[in-house]
Amino acid sequence: MNPNDNQQNTPSNYLDQIAPKKSGKADFLKRKPIMIGGIVLAVFFVITIIAAISGGMSGGTANIKRLSARLTTTQNTVTLTTSNLKSTKLRALNSRLGIYLTNTIRDFTPILTANKIDAKKVDKNMIASESNAKMLSILEDARLNAILDRTYAREMAYQLDTVLTLMKQIYSTSSSKSTKTFLDDAYKNLEPIQTEFADFNAANG
Repeated sequence: MNPNDNQQNTPSNYLDQIAPKKSGKADFLKRKPIMIGGIVLAVFFVITIIAAISGGMSGGTANIKRLSARLTTTQNTVTLTTSNLKSTKLRALNSRLGIYLTNTIRDFTPILTANKIDAKKVDKNMIASESNAKMLSILEDARLNAILDRTYAREMAYQLDTVLTLMKQIYSTSSSKSTKTFLDDAYKNLEPIQTEFADFNAANG
């Protein structure tokens, strides 16, 4: 008997012959969920990178909107308070701040336009968070108690400090040359004024 005949008739060989062959389609279907998952992750990764680059280019659209609202709010506070200040020095300082804020808001307009932001259509929640209602209430109480000047100097020094901090945050995340130039100039102009308000409060506190 030929030894090869025995090998061909073994149970294992026989079962191998009659067992259905695995189709390539079945293997593909098993791999399909993995492939889809990989594609979804890749797309998500690309979108995340694009969003990060976009945010970095603009310095963060949300923070730019917030800075616009904060500058406007600060200017409004200056306008409403100037006539009630007693100190000639403080009134002069406040007038300089008002001029500075007017010019800064004007120079900020191209940055807003470049980021497709309409300062008049800022989100209501952001406007509410930047409201000066609480500060005006504090100042009115101070006026009634004849301590407006030092209270105003203290509150404005703090308000301007928050503006400076926000400018630094935007500067650190922005890749836009025009935005960085604006922020650099604005910061250099505002910082000395903020210091003068802080010093006035310290001298009269």
